[in-house]
Amino acid sequence: MSDTFRALRVHKTDAGQETRFEDLTAADLMDGDVVVRVEFSTVNFKDGLALTGRSPVVRVWPLIPGIDFAGEVESSSHPEFKAGDKVVLNGWGVGETHHGGYAQKARVKGDWLVKLPAGLTTEQAMAIGTAGYTAMLCVMGLEKGGVTPDKGEVVVTGAAGGVGSVAVALLAGLGYRVVASTGRKDTEGDYLRGLGAADLIDRNELSGPGRPLARERWAGAVDAVGSHTLANVLSQTRYGGVVTACGLAQGMDLPASVAPFILRGVTLMGVDSVMRPKADRAAAWGRLARELDLDKLDAMTSKAALGDLPRLAGEILDGKVRGRMVIDVNG
Repeated sequence: MSDTFRALRVHKTDAGQETRFEDLTAADLMDGDVVVRVEFSTVNFKDGLALTGRSPVVRVWPLIPGIDFAGEVESSSHPEFKAGDKVVLNGWGVGETHHGGYAQKARVKGDWLVKLPAGLTTEQAMAIGTAGYTAMLCVMGLEKGGVTPDKGEVVVTGAAGGVGSVAVALLAGLGYRVVASTGRKDTEGDYLRGLGAADLIDRNELSGPGRPLARERWAGAVDAVGSHTLANVLSQTRYGGVVTACGLAQGMDLPASVAPFILRGVTLMGVDSVMRPKADRAAAWGRLARELDLDKLDAMTSKAALGDLPRLAGEILDGKVRGRMVIDVNG
């Protein structure tokens, strides 16, 4: 690669936020002990917020967004990594307070990196991305809470999105009977069944104000939506069930009651992917490499280039992006 590299940076101006494609040099990168030649990144809901400015995700200006990337180590003074290692990064404030993955090069702390598991390419790692890594953390949370396939159905909300798509595929592969909740039931039904969903429900069944305690339906849930949807999922979870919550596509509020917790012993487990300890990250990525059906991953993945990001940012926030989107930063 030449001394310059291509990047997308967001700037704060008097007129508001502005997105620019720029040729940068190593001097423009932030501190870190590992330099990575980025090969692929991806688009998550948080990236959409950062690129559009709809939510104050970006805290440092100017900034290269992109909370994920995968690539090859160019140079390292960190004891765990050497030139030529393939690595993955998710979270740690990258794309928020530290330059992220929407560039051909990144300099970060080695403690933030995970070695790419055997069996995955860097492109497949970004097809998984933070969304898929978070989905696996949710599955691990259900297992930790004792939700096994024999306990009953598991509902996945926002099922056609990134977290939802991977969660459906993972859970189905592990033997769970998965109910997929989506607002695109008519257009995405075949897609979700292809990933392993046993049944579909319209998101409208869950997205409005509901009762504090409703008929028991699910043994567990993966929720990426929040607000009324999460409240209704909780109210319909069976005795002793577990709900893993990892997103806020509908909203940050939770208009629920304590009834599911004190009358049915339901557990609401928050799943954070940004500051997750390294051991958990390595475990999740190792399981993804072993347990995620790569044919299903391919079926849920589309590919785009760096120049497509401004358009994709709005589309993912508007619920128009199906599954996962890989960004070829060199394309």
